[in-house]
Amino acid sequence: MENFEVVTTIGLGYIGLPTATLIAKSGILVNGIDVNPKAVNAVNKGEIIIVEPDLDVLVKQVVEDKMLTAYLEPQKAEVYTIAVPTPFKGNFEPDISYVLAATNSIIPILQEGNLVVVESTSPVGTTEQLKDLIYSKRPELEGKLFIAYCPERVLPGNIIYELKHNDRVIGGVDEQSTQKACDFFKCFVQGKLHKTNSRTAEMCKLVENSSRDVQIAFANELSIICDKAGINVWELIELANKHPRVNILTPGCGVGGHCIAVDPYFIVSDYPLESQIIGKAREINNYKAFWCVEKIKNAKLQYRLENGRDPKIALMGMAFKPNIDDLRESPAKYIAQKVMQAEQNGMMVVEPNIKEHNIFKLTNYQEAFDRADLVVYLVAHDEFLNLPKLSNKLILDFCGISKHQV
Repeated sequence: MENFEVVTTIGLGYIGLPTATLIAKSGILVNGIDVNPKAVNAVNKGEIIIVEPDLDVLVKQVVEDKMLTAYLEPQKAEVYTIAVPTPFKGNFEPDISYVLAATNSIIPILQEGNLVVVESTSPVGTTEQLKDLIYSKRPELEGKLFIAYCPERVLPGNIIYELKHNDRVIGGVDEQSTQKACDFFKCFVQGKLHKTNSRTAEMCKLVENSSRDVQIAFANELSIICDKAGINVWELIELANKHPRVNILTPGCGVGGHCIAVDPYFIVSDYPLESQIIGKAREINNYKAFWCVEKIKNAKLQYRLENGRDPKIALMGMAFKPNIDDLRESPAKYIAQKVMQAEQNGMMVVEPNIKEHNIFKLTNYQEAFDRADLVVYLVAHDEFLNLPKLSNKLILDFCGISKHQV
C-alpha cells in the first residue's frame, strides 16, 4: 500500500469533517480548510458545530494528537480532497461555483505527483472540467497530476461507520488517476473500492439518489391517494410489504437534505427530455410539502369552526430526517415557514436537535405537545415516539409517528 503523509481537505461540513477525521485517525496528517471561521475555530478546539454521533469524540482525539489542524487557507499537501456544497440556482440548475472556487484555491500550490479528489456531488463532466481548469493555469503540470472523483454515500446519523465500511465508486480522468485514488482511499476505507471513469462515477452518485427520490415519490403519492380514499396509508403499506417482492418506503412531508432533494435536478437539468420519471418524482415530492401545508390550514379552520377559536399548533420537527440537526432543503422547515406566514399566534415550532434558530423561536417538545390543540408531526424524531395518543388533541401525522405509538 502506498504511503500518504499529508492531506488537505477543503470543506469541514457534514462530509468534509468526518472524512478529514477518519483520514487523520488512520495516521495521515490532515489540514482541514473552511471559509467559515466558526468551523475552523471549533475544530482547533477539538469541538464540532454539527450533530453527528461519535464525531465529537473522534475530532477531539485527532486534534489533541495533532493529526488534524484547521485553517482558513489551503495548505500544501500530497492529496487534496474537495467536499464543498453544490447547491442549485435559478431554475434548479446545478451551481458548482464552490467546487470551482475550491479548485482555484489550490491551483497555486499544486505540485507534480499530487492527487486531487472531488467528493462533492457534481454534474457529469465536472471532474474533467476541473482538470482543464487546473492545466489551463498550470500547463507545466499537465499529465503530471492525478485527478479523480469519489462521491460519498452515507446516511446522516451514521456517517462515521458508513464512511469507513461502505463501498466506494472511484473514477479518475485516466486509469492512473483511478488507481492513485484507490490507493489513497484504501488507507481509511474498509469497504470495497470499485474502479471506473470520472463521468460514470459522477452519474452513479446522481442515479443513486434519484432512484431513492423516485421510490419516495411513489410512497408520497400513495399517501395522498389514501387520504382521499379514507384509507390508513401506514396500515396499507405494512400489508402490501408482506408481499415478498414489494418494499414500499415510508411516506413523509416531502424530501429534504442535500442529496435526494437536489441530485435529481443535476440529471434533469442536463437531460430534460430523457428524465421524465426522475423529473416527475421531484414534482411529486415538492408537491407533498405544499399538500401538507393545505392540510394544516384546513385542520386549523375545522378547529375554529368547532371550537370558536384558533387552535394552538405544535409543528413537530424541522430537520430533513429523524434524529439529526440538518435542516438543508427540509420540507418540514418549508411547511413551518408557509404556515407561520399566515398566522404566528399560537404557533409553536419544535426541533429537539438544535438549540436555537435564526428565524423560528423553538419550544421544548413536551411543552409544545402539552399546550397544543393541534399537533402536527413533520419528522419522526425519537423523542416524539413516546408521546401519548390523546383524544382531546387533533393530530396530523405526516411521518408515521402513529404506527410507533402504543
